Amino acid sequence: MEQGLVVTQLDIQPGECIKVKGKILSDAKGFAVNVGKDSSTLLLHFNPRFDCHGDVNTIVCNSKQDGTWGEEDRKADFPFQHGDKTEICISFNETEATVKLPDAEFQFPNRLGMEKIEYLAVEGDFKVKAIKFSDQL
Repeated sequence: MEQGLVVTQLDIQPGECIKVKGKILSDAKGFAVNVGKDSSTLLLHFNPRFDCHGDVNTIVCNSKQDGTWGEEDRKADFPFQHGDKTEICISFNETEATVKLPDAEFQFPNRLGMEKIEYLAVEGDFKVKAIKFSDQL
């Protein structure tokens, strides 16, 4: 996937929220929002797939430790449409990460026991319009 926006040296604490606003491209195959320590250590890889890697209209979540992917977690709910504007809000605590969308919410375990988020990357067929960091969900 094409690397898009990357933000480093963050200090997002449990309970704080990262909001990514943007537009899904009209011919999107997929995109991903990654948060964690760096590109090889991810608390959450949130990857909606319209049609890529053999998946159609599936959200794949995963974690990565020292460059090695964990076990994929597939979500059946797929609230995305080509060309849509959307807002993705990611927060976490000791036990899990939560992804809030306008019409859905997903949980994914905090497998690495991460205590803060220092890294955010958005890649693929998603045009970022704004990023916001807030203390409450």
